[in-house]
Amino acid sequence: MCVRQQTSFEGLDQSFGKQLSGKAAVKASIMLRSAHTQRVHASCARASQSALPVLRSALARRSNVQIRRLPGVVQPEPLPQQQWPELPEQQQQQQHRPDVACAAGGAAAASDAPTPAYSAEFIRRRLVVFIGIVIGYSCYYLTRNSLTYTAPVMVADPKLAMDITQIGAMTSIFPIAYGMSKFISGVLGARFSPSVLLAGGLMATALINIAFGFGTSLAWFCVFWALNGTLQGVGGPCCARILTTWFASKERGTYWGMWNIAHNLGGFAAPLVAGGFAKSMGWKWGMWAPGIIGLVVGCFVLFACKDKPEDLGFPPVEPAAEKPKAAGEAKPKPNVLKQLLNNVLKNPFIWGMALTYFFIYIVRQGVTSWFVFYLIKEKGVSDAAQAAVRVSGLELGGLVGSLIAGRVSDMMINSSGGKGGAVGKRVQVVMAYTVGIALALLSFQYVPASAAALQWLNVFMIGFFLYGPQMLIGLCGAELVGPDSVGASEGFLGWIAYLGAANAGIPLSIIVKEYGWPAYFNTLIGACALALLLLSPMMNLKSFVQRREIYMQRKLKGQ
Repeated sequence: MCVRQQTSFEGLDQSFGKQLSGKAAVKASIMLRSAHTQRVHASCARASQSALPVLRSALARRSNVQIRRLPGVVQPEPLPQQQWPELPEQQQQQQHRPDVACAAGGAAAASDAPTPAYSAEFIRRRLVVFIGIVIGYSCYYLTRNSLTYTAPVMVADPKLAMDITQIGAMTSIFPIAYGMSKFISGVLGARFSPSVLLAGGLMATALINIAFGFGTSLAWFCVFWALNGTLQGVGGPCCARILTTWFASKERGTYWGMWNIAHNLGGFAAPLVAGGFAKSMGWKWGMWAPGIIGLVVGCFVLFACKDKPEDLGFPPVEPAAEKPKAAGEAKPKPNVLKQLLNNVLKNPFIWGMALTYFFIYIVRQGVTSWFVFYLIKEKGVSDAAQAAVRVSGLELGGLVGSLIAGRVSDMMINSSGGKGGAVGKRVQVVMAYTVGIALALLSFQYVPASAAALQWLNVFMIGFFLYGPQMLIGLCGAELVGPDSVGASEGFLGWIAYLGAANAGIPLSIIVKEYGWPAYFNTLIGACALALLLLSPMMNLKSFVQRREIYMQRKLKGQ
């Protein structure tokens, strides 16, 4: 079909080239040549269709000649003026760039086009970027959890004369600093390079871990651990910005889920690295070893990651329909406060996602903080080591669940044929997973203490269902706003989420103490119910790309 369209356009170019003159001839000629250079079948068809309105309108103005409809070619709406190429030189440069897929078709084709075909060179370079953000964010988790597995050795060191209460003071400071940092860095980070921030933040938190190891007083430890929490908030929003520029919306769920395993990889490495070095070489090395690893990985991230495909000469994966700028004209820096207010804080669906995150994080933190105590106090498990083994399936289940959640949401979007909201499809997966969390929590209460393997499997399923919503809610927040507001959206969502995590500490401890463990489980299941209630109005929610397409179509019809 693409070859027939090329032949038809060659004939049109020869037949009508003499009748067109001036700017109209240049535009029509450029659009015709663009149709000949497309390497991907779907891109070629879109470019071919886009050239017809230009010819028709130009001939109608110049010579009142009607162009007959070509068989087999769908007649689209005229392209908006700002999408026309202006100079032949620009078109030639586009032809020699290492292409991802042709950008012809603009925003109007973004939501219902098939997943684009990529060049081998682009795929290789994107894989390097993806590996960089996965390993980089895993090391953020390593330097974040180092104190957790070093603290027991610190308490046992007579030179420090520390107790559990002092360790608790340090760990209480961290989530407060981290939540505020994630919000602030997400908002202000839009003015800076996400790849540089990601690498710089990792190297800074690595240095904080190293400095922590040289301390001997509680004041020193508290100050540096608060600084660590402040720097940790840089990582998540930067990874979100890089993911949204390198991966199109119809494949983003899969790769976002794959990136989300960085949480599990870092959580898995922390006890091996920090705990292992602390036990064998002293508590100082429990902090120094993660810090040294963080410095090395930070250097790798700095050179491996790039902000967007355009930085390496590739076209964007989802080209935006923007008015071309004059040569040498710099892109203005985004107004972060305006973006935060208009695109995030004024968006009621972002607030709905944030409150859902709040309740999901109550469940997540409630499970990770209290399940070991529950098994010891209520189920009669003999010691903390055995209880830890029974809950060890949480991270593994979370890894599998987040991968499947991202893939399933992508499949639902791709199979919808452009009908319905892309974000709404992901919300439907979140709701199904949330129901799974509630059922798994309910069943965990009734598993007998003697069935250790069954308890492990139940915890695995809790992790499976829990980490899917954690991953997808962040993705939904990123797809609801424009590219320049992704960092602000992720920062705001992260801040609200960690407020929920903070409520899983003292409030849940009071509930357990005053009302017992059944009330604890009822509270977590109630949080799942409130999350479902908040998500129910968003089951058909459209993404930013889809809303932009609708806007462009209405604008064209009004002309």
